[in-house]
Amino acid sequence: MLEVGEVGREASWAGGGIVSPLYPWRYSSAVSALAHWSQDFYPRFGEQLRLDSGVDPEVHVTGLYWLDLEDEERALQWAKEQGRPLGKVAMETVYAAIPCLGAGFERAICMPDVANVRNPRLLNALKALLKQLPNVKIVEGSGVTGFLRDGEKVRGVSTNNGDMKGSRVLVAAGAWSGELLAKLGVELPVEPVKGQMILYKSAEDFLPSMVLAKGRYAIPRRDGHILVGSTLEHAGFDKTPTNEALESLKASAAELLPALAEAEVVGHWAGLRPGSPEGIPFIGPVPGFEGLWLNCGHYRNGLVLAPASCRLLADLMLERSPIVDPAPYAPAGRLG
Repeated sequence: MLEVGEVGREASWAGGGIVSPLYPWRYSSAVSALAHWSQDFYPRFGEQLRLDSGVDPEVHVTGLYWLDLEDEERALQWAKEQGRPLGKVAMETVYAAIPCLGAGFERAICMPDVANVRNPRLLNALKALLKQLPNVKIVEGSGVTGFLRDGEKVRGVSTNNGDMKGSRVLVAAGAWSGELLAKLGVELPVEPVKGQMILYKSAEDFLPSMVLAKGRYAIPRRDGHILVGSTLEHAGFDKTPTNEALESLKASAAELLPALAEAEVVGHWAGLRPGSPEGIPFIGPVPGFEGLWLNCGHYRNGLVLAPASCRLLADLMLERSPIVDPAPYAPAGRLG
């Protein structure tokens, strides 16, 4: 496992950790299929990680309220068709459940079983577990500079630490995946999309549920930390946090949860999402390059789609019956 920097310090670390697409009804069935599988998988996965690694990723079931949605009816119809537990909630019920919520919201829908996971802890747990496995080697500080080829076969990679060979090569480099494939003359439509977040610290019982309005969300952690995000910026590979985004996020925080107007921002950071057409990831072999595989381009849903994406990839590599139809994610026909 080669990592140009430190494992788990890019988009996986920077995201909010909601175990659901922000607006699941706005995505294709391809995204929904992976999301549903992962959502069902995460609770037991989190507990198993805690037991095996000694690090608790804090899979925290809080539910999620969407407030004053423009496409509320579409969301409710999607839930009915998909059999998902999403429904209308009276605003007096919402304000009773979330006393800290800002005034003026008029409509709400809620999915009560949505969880969030604490990204850095999830990644630390995964890293600790991988280090215990005898057949896994993590090589950090190892940037890939090119691919080793034998005719049409890809047989490894060149790195700043020398050549590394293998019968199969998997590109799972997030926003940088397109740059890597370009070394082979392949146009992979994955590009960086910057997102900024801020973090507050409050009482542990301050915010009992996740809330989302006007494209911004607040996520409670078990220890009282509150994440508010996020921006959507096309700024290349620049990850510099900006004052403009800070003030915008603080304004959203104060509108959602007025008590945060007087609270101190204890963290502000940016990450790069791997943007892709319709947010549908690329999972499978690259045509014309035997031995080369992709698992990238998850855009805003990397964390929620990750377990299902990895399971699907393993199914395809091991020629097992796949958990979902692999056709929508296949690189064939989607690359330039």
